[in-house]
Amino acid sequence: MKILILNGPNLSRLDLREKNHYGDLSYSDLTKEITKKASEIGMEIEIKHSDSESELISWIHEAADKKQPVIINPAAFTHYSYAIRDAICMLKAPVIEVHLSNPLSREEFRHTSVVSGVVQGTISGFGVDSYSLALLAMQKLVK
Repeated sequence: MKILILNGPNLSRLDLREKNHYGDLSYSDLTKEITKKASEIGMEIEIKHSDSESELISWIHEAADKKQPVIINPAAFTHYSYAIRDAICMLKAPVIEVHLSNPLSREEFRHTSVVSGVVQGTISGFGVDSYSLALLAMQKLVK
């Protein structure tokens, strides 16, 4: 089963973001590392990125229709997108929320995730390894 990995706004510009949170990681580096880890553990993945809330919701709807598992980094949408939360509620397959940085160690407005309550789990604060850990967790959830 193919796992859908969705990345939200500004993640495609990681190399221009706060170095203290993201290091020198580029989006290309991120996708290469995720793909490498998926290959190592024998998982088929599809990685998508959008800065558009509506596009992310459309992809979640498609995953719901296919009963496809999702790993999602909603990025800034984490903190206020009830539309993404509602779309995730439609998924019958497992969903894992992932973040490169630890939102709880950042600005107070980042301390609330409106999607955490409707996913199987949240992994954050481990950089690229957050995605690797999410892949391992998803592997167990889908077996």
